[in-house]
Amino acid sequence: MHDDQGKAGLQPASAQDNRYATDKLVFTPDDIDLSRSPLRGHIDVETYVLGAFNPGLARLPNGNLLMMVRVAEALRTAIFDNHVHAIRWDEGRYVLDAWPLELANTADPRKFLLHGGGWKIMALTSLSWLLPVELTPDGLEVVAVHYDKAVTPQNSLQCYGVEDARISKVGDRWLMTTCSVSPERHSTTLYSSTNGFDWTFEDIVLDHQNKDMLIFEGLINDQYFAQTRPLGDLYFAYPPGSEWRAGPSINLAHSKDGLFWKPYAKPGIRPHSGTVATARMGGGTPPILTDEGWLSLWHGVEPKEIVGIYRTYWSIMDRDEPSKILRTCHAPLLEANPELTRPLEHQMYIRDVVFTTGIADGGDHYIVASGEADLACRITHIPKTAFD
Repeated sequence: MHDDQGKAGLQPASAQDNRYATDKLVFTPDDIDLSRSPLRGHIDVETYVLGAFNPGLARLPNGNLLMMVRVAEALRTAIFDNHVHAIRWDEGRYVLDAWPLELANTADPRKFLLHGGGWKIMALTSLSWLLPVELTPDGLEVVAVHYDKAVTPQNSLQCYGVEDARISKVGDRWLMTTCSVSPERHSTTLYSSTNGFDWTFEDIVLDHQNKDMLIFEGLINDQYFAQTRPLGDLYFAYPPGSEWRAGPSINLAHSKDGLFWKPYAKPGIRPHSGTVATARMGGGTPPILTDEGWLSLWHGVEPKEIVGIYRTYWSIMDRDEPSKILRTCHAPLLEANPELTRPLEHQMYIRDVVFTTGIADGGDHYIVASGEADLACRITHIPKTAFD
């Protein structure tokens, strides 16, 4: 056992084939029936599915798997009448906001930046909601799409959408963290369920731009634990020669009830200075307990052009002290797979992105759910021997 992450058993980077025997897209934008969208009947303009991606994953009582898929529903034409438009939830209805083109930078079709003021201010040309998709126990086929149980905005702190579910089962309850987007705050909100299907909004649990909250699937010393990733525009330097790189890292928080959270004093998973592949990083799947410790899959971003290259990495944390990193690896566990998205080439708008968001036990392998290219849901069976 190691005393801290600085002494963790870091595995050297090596060539690794990210093609697993079972690796497929199981849900794409074409699988969504927008006639059943929560936006229907509210805005009189055409929309389309920009992406169906970043699915939370949970094992249901009937043995099937549930993906909570982020549906980014976008305006087919965001710019008209010399204005650029955004979709917004407003007291139970959806409306369009119009901004004069001269005030906006519209280079990115997914969003636009507004000029003026002392802050970076952005609006979206899409609004996200969460769609429950039931899969077979192996995660490879769709059983049903539950439009009637979609999770949608329901108060002003979610007026620009609900994004990127992560689901953990702790005891007899399923806990789902989501990112809620609004001018008020870019926050983490918590939902709970007693059956994995019917979700109750609990409350806001983390404030502005503290993203990728992942609740551990089990208690540690009778407390809930979670990984978090607060963002900022200022980070203090590590000393020269440090093995760590200054910037976003995966932090820890703990809670007595799963609702009120306190930051943990010790660091979590930090980016190594020896590689640019994790120059930016954040959580991926809720940590699950293995014989060796807590297994965490997380994302690292290598700078490239605007978006960067997103890959999935892994670490194992001590079961009693999650700030102790027992093992981690520079070599990616998953990378974007262009062969999977080739049939969707006409819908692609970014590349080099895999964003892993869910994990379930499949016996001798893990069933891993990811968003591929911010477009579709990818299921990969990863042998447990990959973590030896």
